[in-house]
Amino acid sequence: MEIGLAYDLAPEATATAPGTPDDLHEEYDCAATIDAVADALRRLGHDVRRLGGGRAFLEAMLDGACELVFNMAEGAGSRSREAHVPAVCEMLAIPYTHSDPLTLAAALDKAVAKTLVAAAGIPTPAFAVLERPGEEVTLRFPLIAKPVAEGSSMGLRASSRITDAPSLRAHVARLIEGYAQPVLVEEFCPGPEFTVAITGMGADATALGIMEIVPRAGQLAEFVYSAQVKRASAAAVHYRVPPERPEPLLRRAVEVAVGAYRALGCRDLARVDVRVDATGEPSFLEGNALPGLRPGWGDVTILAAGYGVSFDDLVGGVVGAARARLGI
Repeated sequence: MEIGLAYDLAPEATATAPGTPDDLHEEYDCAATIDAVADALRRLGHDVRRLGGGRAFLEAMLDGACELVFNMAEGAGSRSREAHVPAVCEMLAIPYTHSDPLTLAAALDKAVAKTLVAAAGIPTPAFAVLERPGEEVTLRFPLIAKPVAEGSSMGLRASSRITDAPSLRAHVARLIEGYAQPVLVEEFCPGPEFTVAITGMGADATALGIMEIVPRAGQLAEFVYSAQVKRASAAAVHYRVPPERPEPLLRRAVEVAVGAYRALGCRDLARVDVRVDATGEPSFLEGNALPGLRPGWGDVTILAAGYGVSFDDLVGGVVGAARARLGI
């Protein structure tokens, strides 16, 4: 097939203006990731067009559609930004991979995602959305606070685990100022943290595998999988694939993740983060319906490799799932 790659590149210059967060471009892809996906698609026998994202993507599609869009574009400008590329594809009747606009927008907004997942009976920590620093919450400390509609652990620091009201007020103020959006505050889960890669859709959704993220230093009960930790990658954490935990716990974590995937309407490939709460119950944290595919660095690619799935097979699996779903 002729497959078009939709993506948004991180700026080459990573410095940000004084007073702004250093992770504002964290969710965008580097050129090496786009090269890797394009090369994998070519090895699988496809022709590849690089489309970019935003206006460039729209103009490319108006000039001439491809047979399938492989969507990696994060978008920009709103909490619905991940829905931009698939919305254009649907408007122009162009087939595309990954989830639809509704799911991508809902999954990015953590409060919306948690509301939908909880309504489906999937456990998730109690939470509140704060629009002002001084708002009171009835949640139990410790809490964790993060921007309500960001990905790639943006806004998450070790200091995001909060143990008292004054610290919460100060931290919420910093997040609102830095990210110009409300803040999700939820009860902190002190147990093991897992991420689950899932493929397919609906009743046919299945887990590719589960991975535990284990801190190399500090206490598990205080561990935050922050942007800084993700940048340090294997220097900061052990990626245990499969995890060395009791089988019933892992089965339950996968059950929670797949249930959340279905509740959000994800398809083709997504990643769902789960953490064990203070009662020992695996709970839904958030879903990434457009997971990063950087080889050897993205959680999904590390997980897949641990289960013997090559990068080419991972990319090809996304295309295969989309083609089966679309009948093309």
